[in-house]
Amino acid sequence: MSKENAIDLVKKNTETVQSLVKGLTVIKAFNQQRSAMTLSEVASITGFTRAATRRFLLTLVNEGYAKQEGKLFSLTAKVLDLGFAYLSTLDVWHNAKPLMSALVEQLNESCSAAVLDGFDVVYVARVATTKRIMSITLTVGTRLPAFATSMGRVLLADLSPEALTTFLEDCHIEKFTQYTLTNKTDLNSEIAKVKQQGYSMVEQELELGLTSISVPVHNREGKVVAALNVSTHMSQTARQHIFAVILPALQLCARQVERLG
Repeated sequence: MSKENAIDLVKKNTETVQSLVKGLTVIKAFNQQRSAMTLSEVASITGFTRAATRRFLLTLVNEGYAKQEGKLFSLTAKVLDLGFAYLSTLDVWHNAKPLMSALVEQLNESCSAAVLDGFDVVYVARVATTKRIMSITLTVGTRLPAFATSMGRVLLADLSPEALTTFLEDCHIEKFTQYTLTNKTDLNSEIAKVKQQGYSMVEQELELGLTSISVPVHNREGKVVAALNVSTHMSQTARQHIFAVILPALQLCARQVERLG
């Protein structure tokens, strides 16, 4: 390591507030499967001592980001403020809402936008129809596994070969339905296909009866910054309708959103 790199590393380490890093680690320990945990469980997941974990949890409770009921701790809705602080900076999606709404009115199908965050896609905008598409409620901030979603594959297709290899090596692959693509070599081939054709269609891999098609949204430099999708129920005519009607309308909407950036 050069002297300059060593100095930069030391500077980075000294400028990092470890207590903040650890506090965020405690927050991220909670998820859908671990919505409420004891102090010991949080300590075990984070690797922190019980004393340190107790201080972080009580600080989160004191600031309103967590609550305590007996021995169980859980996050509160105030945690969403952290995400919405980021989302509120994305003026493009606020301005894109009318375009997405027009698409939803035209197709009578829900439209969503998402960005890549780690191994998940995170919804940054959504306009829904009255139709019930998925068993879970999708809202801004919802996270879904990137590998099994059309928006995720569009975003993964823009990664460098090295970054994609790392993603696939480290990603936890779960079989959601009998149609879920779980072989990592096949996933890599599918993502390469998405990159070439410029869209991704995922049929019943995340949930039975659900088909989703997504296209990329580029910034002015040509970098893919988000994915835009339409989801619909499977039917005998779904595939023909998707390619003849939904995909062209979705691509047009994406181009219109790009001009807002």
